[in-house]
Amino acid sequence: MKNRLFRPLRVLGAALLTATMPLAISVGLAPNTAIAQELKGGALKVAVLADMTNFDPQQFSTVNFFLIKNLYDSLVEYTPDGQAIPSLATEWTIAEDSTSVLVKLRDDVTFGASGNPFTSEDVAATLVKASDPARGKNVYATMAIVKDWETPDAHSVKINFNAPVPERQILDLLQFMIPIEAAGIDTVEDIPAGTGAYVLDNRAVGQSIVLKKNPNYWRAGEPTLDTLEFTIFSDDASASAALESGAADVVYGGTARSAVRLEAAGYQVLRGPGPLTQVFRINATREPFTNEKFRQAFSYLMDREGILKVGYAGLGEVVALPWAPASPAFDASYTEKLAFNIDQAKVLLGESGLTPEQQSDWKLLTYGTDQAAVTISQILQSTLSEAGINIELDIRQGSEYIDAQLAGDFQATFGAVGNIQKFPSRVATNSIYRVVNNPVLKDPHPFPEYVEAIKRVESTSGPADAVQAAYDNLNEVLVKAAFAIPTNTYDTGLIVASPNLDGFTLDMDNLLVARTLGFKE
Repeated sequence: MKNRLFRPLRVLGAALLTATMPLAISVGLAPNTAIAQELKGGALKVAVLADMTNFDPQQFSTVNFFLIKNLYDSLVEYTPDGQAIPSLATEWTIAEDSTSVLVKLRDDVTFGASGNPFTSEDVAATLVKASDPARGKNVYATMAIVKDWETPDAHSVKINFNAPVPERQILDLLQFMIPIEAAGIDTVEDIPAGTGAYVLDNRAVGQSIVLKKNPNYWRAGEPTLDTLEFTIFSDDASASAALESGAADVVYGGTARSAVRLEAAGYQVLRGPGPLTQVFRINATREPFTNEKFRQAFSYLMDREGILKVGYAGLGEVVALPWAPASPAFDASYTEKLAFNIDQAKVLLGESGLTPEQQSDWKLLTYGTDQAAVTISQILQSTLSEAGINIELDIRQGSEYIDAQLAGDFQATFGAVGNIQKFPSRVATNSIYRVVNNPVLKDPHPFPEYVEAIKRVESTSGPADAVQAAYDNLNEVLVKAAFAIPTNTYDTGLIVASPNLDGFTLDMDNLLVARTLGFKE
């Protein structure tokens, strides 16, 4: 069947793509072509707080968010209000039985670095990589619904599913699928291979990354800026000072507290539509966290209100599950059930059978580069001492922390998760929630009931009560397993910008999109 909801978009696809316009400053406003025509190019100086891990778009880590949508494009994009619109895909047709989708591709796109044409073979090669547990990284879990795929011609891809798939889950897959040039897949970690508005110019590891305009970019009139100059700062205060001194035009990914202060001083602050959920990540394969009762106690040891207020200036929502309130799996009752309660935590600690010494025999890995992470770790450390648990913070900076987190080399740490406003099984794209190739919990997954709960969500369709029952079951399993304890949503990828910058495009996942940015007269 033709997807009726998106039929008008298909008719307007060419217009939408050739004039994908910048959003005005407020979240959710429609694009404004007049702004794009008035903006000037030049070099945009962007301050970021951490170096990237690599150029692979399937390494969907927050430290890579400032690069991904500047070097690459998705098949489908979402507007800030969640409407799917064409990108590298001009249209998509979902089968009557929802077991396949036929995707039509643009025929006028080339890869920025090589100049080679973009074809269905590149999408197929990207799907092969994504479906490999050793190489698919954050995208691998999304591929669980995919049976196989076909390339009927150079600009068509048919993706077949293992079973009927809900429409939103199909769109999430297309939005998350970022084509990599087939010839560049083996080297993509070191050499970007995308169709994006910019290409790599140079990089000084740990210091800076410079991107230059792709002169053959397929979106007409974009990009406006000539270069993007990213400078890596060791802390938020230094990045903010660079903005205030004029050494930077933008701070991307700074703290909420600094954003509030800078907004009061006259700078622009943009909050994207895709929040993250902060999660206390537990390595349940290491003592003392192999003990279920001990893990469960942490649901009551989280002062969520204090963490949100002090760590994130109150910008966000208190949650006890990994979903944003907009998610169909969100259940507000858990926020009350698992509210901060040291007495209840002490009951579970007692039931654990662990001695006070055993309960304190671990360190909390802390991201020293992120002031909010340091602050909330200190809040938890103080709370734990009230419960008789005395721990030290293992504070690491920059790549030293990132490497430990991605390798699962910790007992516990705070780390955000994304995709929380999309189809619920997308939570499994985050490393701590992966069902296979989980870098923290390893394989085989120590919580098979969680793996089955994710499968149930992905395979359940039909009556609303059956779908809701699958969501309820997943929530119950998550709370019982307690290998990840959510605390609050917060804004990632906050943009604080000079008043002379305009043409902002807000990304559903809060990635930085610079192709529509420019300087005012």
